[in-house]
Amino acid sequence: MDQYGLIGNPLKHSFSKGFFNDKFSEENIDAEYINFEIPSIKEVNLIIKNNPRLKGLNVTIPYKEQVIPFLDQLSENARLIGAVNVIKIDRNKGKIKLTGFNSDIIGFKESIDPLLQVHHKQALILGTGGSAKAIYYGLKQLGIVTTYVSRKKKSVNILNYNELTKDVMEANTIIVNCTPIGMWPNVDESPGIPYQWLNEQHLLYDLLYNPDETLFMKKGAEQGAIVKNGLEMLLLQAFASFEFWQGTRK
Repeated sequence: MDQYGLIGNPLKHSFSKGFFNDKFSEENIDAEYINFEIPSIKEVNLIIKNNPRLKGLNVTIPYKEQVIPFLDQLSENARLIGAVNVIKIDRNKGKIKLTGFNSDIIGFKESIDPLLQVHHKQALILGTGGSAKAIYYGLKQLGIVTTYVSRKKKSVNILNYNELTKDVMEANTIIVNCTPIGMWPNVDESPGIPYQWLNEQHLLYDLLYNPDETLFMKKGAEQGAIVKNGLEMLLLQAFASFEFWQGTRK
């Protein structure tokens, strides 16, 4: 039986294990998916060595960027983004080759593309972590000019929340939340953007999917904006992960 798994910490609320084991069962695939909650990324090589049937891994917080030095090769998207959430494990005569991919960018692009309209030309990304980087390059590949927003202004290319003026909000008609703000159980929280300047031209996309409608989405919808959560992206990136492992997607 082949094995696949997830590395990260913590993993108790992870979607992946149930999703993949259900998929394997439904499609009569002789495989199992295991959670590897590890206290340090340094343990990744030990996991691969001690589980010789392991053919692929997903990577989640906080290791999407930390895992890169342990890999032998990166896909073009993973290299550009600087974050990996899929590892393909090839074993050949005792030699192990680890290739890193990023399926977040695939899931996001396929999910948001049908919602885009002609006036969606500029975007704000809330957050600057590994997922935010995938969203940045996904939007760039879709021809959208993008700016990061962070509580701490780290560079001239990043806006602070207090710099989100009426003009900035009206110009940036896509806003993507890549922060954990509003995730269950903290459902009464939302990113600190000026929601009063949103309108029906706006598209608010939240990478969170628990709850189904975050406060960020609710406040946007109240202003007439189109809103979407991250569940479809999650499913699409999971499908892409399996294709990377099987070698049917490069």
